[in-house]
Order: sequence, then C-alpha cells, then structure tokens
Amino acid sequence: MASIGGYVKQYQVEVDPDKLLIYGIPLNKVKHAIQRSNNDVGGKLIEMGETEFMVRGLGYIKTLDDLREIPLGVDNDGTPVLLKQVANVHTGPELRRGLVELDGEGEVAGGIVVMRFGENALEVIKGVKKKLAELGATLDAQDVQVVPTYDRSELIMNAVDTLKEKLLEEMIVVGIIMLIFLLHVRSALVAFIVLPAGVLASLLLMYIMGINANIMSLGGIAIAIGVMVDASVVMVENAHKHLEHDKDSGKSRFQIILDASKEVGPALFFSLLIVMVSFLPVFALGEQSGRLFKPLAFTKTFAMGTSALLAITIIPVAMYYLVRGNIRSEQKNPVSRFFIWLYRPVIRLVLRHRLATIGVALLVLLVTAWPARRIGSEFMPPLNEGDLLYMPTTLPGISITKAKEVLQQTDRIIKAIPEVKHVFGKIGRAQTATDPAPLTMIETTVMLKPREEWRPGITTDDIVNEALEAIRFPGLTDAWTMPIKTRIDMLSTGIKTPIGIKLMGADLDELSRVGQEVEAVVREVPGTRSVYAERVTGGNYFDFDIDRFEAARYGLTVGDVQDVIMSAIGGMNITETVEGLERYPVNLRYGRELRDNPEALKRVLVPTPTGAQIPLAQVARMKLHKGPPSIKSENARKTAWIYVDIDTNEVPVGNYVKAAMAAVDKARDDGRIKISKDKPVDFLWSGQWEYMEKAAKRLRVIIPVTMVLVFLLLFLHFRNMTETLIVMLSLPFALVGGIWLMYFLGYNRSVAVDVGFIALAGLAAETGVVMLVYLDEAWKRMKASATDRMRREGRFMPNLFRSALDVAIMQGAVDRVRPKLMTVATTIIGLLPVMFAGVDETGGQVMKRIAAPMVGGLLTSIVLTLVIIPAVYGLVMQFKEGRELRRELSNG
Repeated sequence: MASIGGYVKQYQVEVDPDKLLIYGIPLNKVKHAIQRSNNDVGGKLIEMGETEFMVRGLGYIKTLDDLREIPLGVDNDGTPVLLKQVANVHTGPELRRGLVELDGEGEVAGGIVVMRFGENALEVIKGVKKKLAELGATLDAQDVQVVPTYDRSELIMNAVDTLKEKLLEEMIVVGIIMLIFLLHVRSALVAFIVLPAGVLASLLLMYIMGINANIMSLGGIAIAIGVMVDASVVMVENAHKHLEHDKDSGKSRFQIILDASKEVGPALFFSLLIVMVSFLPVFALGEQSGRLFKPLAFTKTFAMGTSALLAITIIPVAMYYLVRGNIRSEQKNPVSRFFIWLYRPVIRLVLRHRLATIGVALLVLLVTAWPARRIGSEFMPPLNEGDLLYMPTTLPGISITKAKEVLQQTDRIIKAIPEVKHVFGKIGRAQTATDPAPLTMIETTVMLKPREEWRPGITTDDIVNEALEAIRFPGLTDAWTMPIKTRIDMLSTGIKTPIGIKLMGADLDELSRVGQEVEAVVREVPGTRSVYAERVTGGNYFDFDIDRFEAARYGLTVGDVQDVIMSAIGGMNITETVEGLERYPVNLRYGRELRDNPEALKRVLVPTPTGAQIPLAQVARMKLHKGPPSIKSENARKTAWIYVDIDTNEVPVGNYVKAAMAAVDKARDDGRIKISKDKPVDFLWSGQWEYMEKAAKRLRVIIPVTMVLVFLLLFLHFRNMTETLIVMLSLPFALVGGIWLMYFLGYNRSVAVDVGFIALAGLAAETGVVMLVYLDEAWKRMKASATDRMRREGRFMPNLFRSALDVAIMQGAVDRVRPKLMTVATTIIGLLPVMFAGVDETGGQVMKRIAAPMVGGLLTSIVLTLVIIPAVYGLVMQFKEGRELRRELSNG
C-alpha cells in the first residue's frame, strides 16, 4: 500500500540563533546532541541465578519532553543547557509533496494498492476487499470510513461477462445454422460436438499456461467459434453426399463413412493448419501490442488446434454412429435448393465469360484502393473502461497551497455532473518509488454511476465535453483519458496523452524555447484539444553561491556553510523516533520568521571555528533565477516533452500525427520554429504513434514470412504449383469486403483491425482449399471419361474438352454449394453477436474491430470462392491440361 494525503507527524525543533549565540553553542552541536540522545543499544548478556538476561540501554525519544530535556552543554556556573532553552520544540506536519481530495469537499487520506508484476488483478482486488471487511469493526470504532475511489474489478467482470454472453450466443447461432442447412438433428449434433469440446480444451490450456480470462483471451475463442465447426461441417455434409450416392452401391456403412472422411479429411486438416499458421504475425508482436494480443492468439490457436484434431479423429467415429435415419438430399432441402437455383445461372455466366469475370474482379480490387486510402489509423480502438481519468498539467513552481485550491475547485466542478459518483483528486506523489509525480501533475479519477442512472442519451464523450466546458482555468492544460490506458502509456513511453513530442538536445534553454514554438504551431492543427510543452527551465531557484575565499578567512569550508543552509534554512530530518511500529522524523531548523524572506535569510548565522558566528551574507551571494524543475534524459540526451491531447473519436491518431508533422515541418521552413545549428534539437513523435510504428515495422517483416509458410503448406497439400498459386493469388480479393465494411462503419486501422485481417487471410485460404478439393474431385471424374472418348477418336476435341471441364466445374461448384455456404455462414453469423455488441458493453469496441474485417472479408470471400476461383480454375485447366492432352494425343 502506498499512502498519500493527510499529514505525517513530525517533531520540529526550531532553534533560536540568538540564544545559540548567547550560550556559544553551534548548530552542529545541537544536531549531534539530538542524534546521540535517540537510540537503544545492546549490552549482550549477563548471567544471574543460572539464567541469561539480555542487556539493553533504552534511550529512544518518545515524547516532546524527552526532546526538550536533551542537554547541549553546561554554562559557566555548571548548570546544564537544555534544548528547550534554545529552541521551540513541538509537533507539526512533515513537508508535503502530494495530497488527495474527495468530491471537492476537502482533503482526505488515501491509499493506493500497488500490485506485484504478473499478479492476477481480480484476485488481488478480492483479497484487498476481504482484508478491509475484516478491519471494518476496527475502522468503525475509530470513526474512519473507507471509500473506494477506483475499483478495476467491475471493469474486469463486465468485460468477461460480455465475452461469455457473446460466446454463448455464437454457439447457439452456429448450431441453428447447421440445423437449417442439414435438416438432420443428429448430423448437426456431430458438428456441434466440436464447439464445447474446443472451448473447454482452450480453457484447460489457458489454465495450464497461466493465461487469465480477459477481453483478449476470451476474444480469441469468440472469433474462432464459427471457424471451429468448418471442418466438421464439411465432413458431415460430405458423408451425407456419399450416403446419398452410394447407398445402392453395395458398400458397407463403415466403408462409405471412411471414404467420405478420407476424401476431404487431409484438405481440411491442412486448411485448419493454414488458419493456425496465419496467426504467427500476432505471436510476433512485441511490447504493448504483444502483451495485448498474444493471449488472443494463444486461445484462438488452442481452439483451432483442438477442432483440427477432433475433425480427423472423433468426428468420423461420431458420424458412423449418429449420421443415420432419414437423411434428406440437398435437392429436398429448401434452403440448399434456393441457393443452387440462385447460383447455377451465375456460374454458367462466369464460365462463358471467364476473362471478363477476372477483369471485373481486378477492377473491384483497384477500386477498393479508394476507401483504403481514406481509412484512418490508430494504435488501438478506444476501450470504455467505465471510469475516467482527468490529468491536467499546471505551470512549474506551483505551491502545495495553490495546488490544493486548484484540485478542490476542479473536483467540485466535475462532481456536479449528474453521472459522476465520486471524484478522487490527487496532485503530487504518493509515498512510493513507483510514483515520481511532480506537483504540476494532477490525476483525478472520476468514478461514474451505473449506466442505468445516467440521463437519457448521454455518453461518456458527452460527460468529458461537459467537464471541458466547465473547467476553464488559466494555466491549466486539460487531458482526459482512461485509468488503465494511461498507466500503460506512461510506463511504456512516459507520455500520458495520445500524442507526445519528445525534443532532444544538449541545452535546456534551447529545448524550452523550441518546445514553446512547437506548442504554438501544433495548437492550430485541426483536432487538437490541448497542447502543453514542458517548461524545462520554468522552476524557481534561490541560490546561495558560496564565496570560497571569504569562507576561508573565517576558517570555514564549503561544507560548513552548506550544513547551515541544509539544516537551519531548509530543515533537515536528523533522526526519527521509534514508537512501537511507528516511525516519526525529528526535524531541525530555524523558526519560520527567520527564513521566510531574502533579508531574513541573509542574517542566518554561521558558526566559525573560533566560536564567532557570522551572517550568511558575508560568505555567500544570494540570487533568484529560473532553472530546470527536473531534468529528463533519453538515449543520453536531455529531453523536453510536449503533451498533445486530441479527440480520438473525431480524428485518428495516425492522420493527426501526419498533419502535425507536416505543420511542424512547414513552420521550420518558414522560420516560425527556429533550430540553431550550434544547438541542434531533434524531434521524436511518441505516445500511441510510437506503438503504431513499432507494431507496423514488425508486421512488415513477419507477414511476408508467414505468407511464405502458408504457400509451403498449400504446396505440400496440392503437390503442384498451379493450384497453390490459385489460392495465393486469390487472397487479396478477400480483403475487399473487409476494407469496404471498415470504411462504411467509420473504423480506423489499428492493431486490432490488423489482427482481424490476419485471421481473414487464413479463412480465405481455407475456403479456397475446400473449393479446389471439390473442383479437383469433379474434374478427375469428367476428365477420365472425356479423355477415353478422345483417345478412341484418336484426336483432341476442343469442344468436348471445354464442355467436360464446364460440367466438372458446375458439379464441383454448384452441387457442392451447401458445405461452402455453411462454412462461411457459420463464421459470419457466428461473429454477428460480437459485431452488434452495444457501445457500452465493455470490450465490445475492441472485438468489433477484430470482427469487422472478418465479416466483410468473408462476404467477398464467398464471392471469390464461388465465382472467381471457378473462372480462374477453368482458364488454367483449359490452358495447362488441354495443352498436355493435345500433345499426348498428337504423339500417340
């Protein structure tokens, strides 16, 4: 626990320099006497009556009287001179560098729970609540009320509950889709087995690997639900086909199921393996993006791996036992019959105009470049955490008294908003090394009431805008964000706003000047809500420049003079009392009236070795000036930071940074920002932009590597380059729908969206593989009969070859439209509960960005699979195999 706020008890010894002069006692002797009068010592052991006794010398200060009675020496009459004779001894507050305030009603004492790295946040919160409940009676007896001002558990539970609901909805929807297409309960049950088994296996592996249930880990399962049943659906549907065609062939039921499984099993296993491999770029993400999305990648891989294993092991066995009874043919299924009726004329038109079909597809691909260029970019979509964090910045040099006044005024204004439950304002630092915040930084946690208590139509953005309009304080630069997001941002880059500019150079004055010039330019960039350049030389200093020569004349060293400055003026904690488990500092200094103005400071007495005491002004020159309140460095260079707050709902981070960069470059060219050649200043754009650049740089390397791996897997499956290239060259067409849907929904490109596109690429490859399996199977049968006839004729017959190829494509595409539609429908409709998640559902914003490219892309992917691949397949086979057959017949 890190405490903050309230007052820390301090024993204060305010010496009177005039009385020290009368008694001839130097300040150092007072300091030494107090330190020597506050200690317990051990004297080892003594033995008495065959018993050991530990020897102690007790001497800790316990009361003010103990301090007052400390002897400093004796006077000429031999009478002890006590501390109370030369000093005013009393208790008071320790110097404060931070305070907290609640609801604008006044100061309170607070505690911040600091969690160990890697711990489960929910379990820690539960433990804290349990301990507070145990302390309830004790706190009530002391009239102490504990008010939670920030509780992350509600966010965690809301996010997990949202994803649990979506998982259940997805499973129900997928089950209904399979039942509609198959019209056979037991067959649908066979395919449905994969869902609970895959989810449970994923949860088990999560437990084994120590992955917590959160938005991302459950989201990985959510986006895999529809895909998990693909292999099972195709297996069951293929079994239906074989049972329908081979029921009078004399084959045993076991042999029919075995043949059906062997026909599509290898292709399905490879296709699911490709879906898994396509997610490698997500595993390769590092830093914040890696920590966010690796749980999702793990759980999706667990789910897909489980479904792949089940599809080639359990599903064939389940089909043998369950796929029985009255199995309707595809022609008797009204849903299948409708789609076949719709699809047959389309495929006929495609086969008559193959080149035109491919040309239209290429044109659509080129046209898609228009919305692609208009989609904005950001690191991550906004996550509604349920609470807000207000982090304004003040100018350097603000006193603790003024800071308290500003904090209480802003808190009172925010608390007046009806949707606000509590406002917990903090300024300065807490008693922990993890919080080095200066007094210029305010952190106000705004707890909001439950959504049902809000005014109708009010959103979180409305609350922020209302507060911005109400808080218009001079010298206060606003920044509104979310608590968790800000902590992560500040730990990663130090920047608390969406955008930060780090100026790097050698001279602080130059950094301060350039920072203010950049601030003026960036303030005019559209979308800027506020901008603040750190005044790195804005601190106030009162310097004592010690004259070494003058000090030497009195026998004083620099350290002798500095001791007086530290203790008499600044006040020095010279020891601490031990009172049970409590420790309190003892502070030594001059009285406030002797150190509250420059003239009084000049008369502070410095004892000399001769016993004389001289005014401080005789050995030091005093001056007031500006200087750095703190010095930051990065990569061995001094830095000044510029905080830029933008409305990310109005302008994407990537678009804003590009506009701001252009504005800064233009200002440098026209002289509004002057960079000295002698004192160069470099610019580093940070914040979310830094994350975006790092993630994009890594993806630019790993995505091509992943595509090579996918290519190799396809080649291992097809064992020929032609069909491998058909699938690989068709993948870009799957992106079309994802890009257009993002454009219409107004989504920006982000790491979450990139993850959605990565998942889409694997799904598009899977559907392409399934289509080619059916086309190859049909063409193999038709090619054999056509080839036999041409051999009998002894010549190549182009019309016969073309018609046989068209019939094969019709059979492979039209007659097998049901499994292809089922695989796409289960995935798309399975994702719809996520797509239509409410804006207030925690975690929905992120998952919708992942699902949108998949839903849009799969809509065009089905067109790709059902239209473009048959056209490309027809052209390739007509050219390649027609040429081979012509050569064979002409030589034969």
